Amino acid sequence: MPVKDELARRRYEKLADRLESLMRTALRPEYQGYYGHLILSGDDLTDMGELKDVRRAAREAGRRLGWKTTTRLIGGRLFVLDEREVPEEIERLAGDAAAAAIDQAREEGRRPRLT
Repeated sequence: MPVKDELARRRYEKLADRLESLMRTALRPEYQGYYGHLILSGDDLTDMGELKDVRRAAREAGRRLGWKTTTRLIGGRLFVLDEREVPEEIERLAGDAAAAAIDQAREEGRRPRLT
């Protein structure tokens, strides 16, 4: 039985490492580690194993990154979110970036389409 436990532990560690890498890649450097998130599709989840194990490994990966991690399953997708309090300057920077993206999308929507 200890061999099975060791294999399960290694699988879990490998999954947590994989999720940590995905979560780290999704971070925007200008936000200094805040506003972290990862969205896993149903296919991703199927490839990774049992949902409870993926959620547990995602929380572990988040702890490694200093996140206050929460997971939510919505419509077959698993959302992994960092819910830490964001410093004001980072919140302002993210708000400005979101406003600029909305302005750009509006402007692109107003342009005539060539068909």
